[in-house]
Amino acid sequence: MGHEGVGYVEEMGANVKGFKKGDRIGFLYIKGVCFECAGCQVHNLNCKLGTAAIQGFQCDGMFAEYAAVDYRNAIILPDNLSMETSAPYFCAGITAFHGVDSCDLKPGQWMAIVGCGGLGQMGIRFAKAMGLKVVGIDINDEVLAEAKENGADVTINSRQPDFDEHVKNLTRDGADAAVVFSAAQAAYDSATKVLKIGGILMVIGLPAKPLQFSALDLMRKLYQIRSESTGPPQQMPRAVEFISKHEIKPKVELYKLDQIHEMMDLMKSGKSKTRMAVVF
Repeated sequence: MGHEGVGYVEEMGANVKGFKKGDRIGFLYIKGVCFECAGCQVHNLNCKLGTAAIQGFQCDGMFAEYAAVDYRNAIILPDNLSMETSAPYFCAGITAFHGVDSCDLKPGQWMAIVGCGGLGQMGIRFAKAMGLKVVGIDINDEVLAEAKENGADVTINSRQPDFDEHVKNLTRDGADAAVVFSAAQAAYDSATKVLKIGGILMVIGLPAKPLQFSALDLMRKLYQIRSESTGPPQQMPRAVEFISKHEIKPKVELYKLDQIHEMMDLMKSGKSKTRMAVVF
């Protein structure tokens, strides 16, 4: 929590380029990196010359009135994106966009969104904007109802018997791709069951323990595994342009900083159906 943020430029260092005081900006959350080495071109956590630190984890984050960010990690917000609700774009939104986009599906193909919480809801919106058919999969019926409101063509509770056969019947032999936003091994197990032969399993959710996959399934090429995240800052413009063009506006509940424990309790209980943001 606290690693996503937007704000107004208040002051700038001597070498900042492309920004001015008062600009509305969003920014990624990794500091202490060079942005130039081979590692940074793939993901800034791979920096070979600096010491990567994630804001909100290894160093101060955005649950504060002011934050210092590297200008190379920042982008000016399009006019149609609200400051109050844009913070979730700068991890969740960009990650969801890359996760859906990098499946390389064509309009009309089926995508399973596994884990339909706040991040999954954004994935559904992106998939529909790309012309895909979407089946939302979760274990919470309230969350699935929200997924339906966000445009999912079909929603299925994976606790129901033979849910995978139901998905395959609906999608004609299985989804072309499954994007897993849940951080549970069970979600990944569910995802592999609903894919068509040769389908794409997109890894987004990060379980505490290493994921387990069947080597035999991979050898048989029953599915292929890919993974995405926010990526390096040079990948931001495409995502932000898409968000702006299609007006992908997440549902965000706004809080004050003294309500942080209420936010945390909602997340831990699994009852949060939208993204949550602290507004100063």
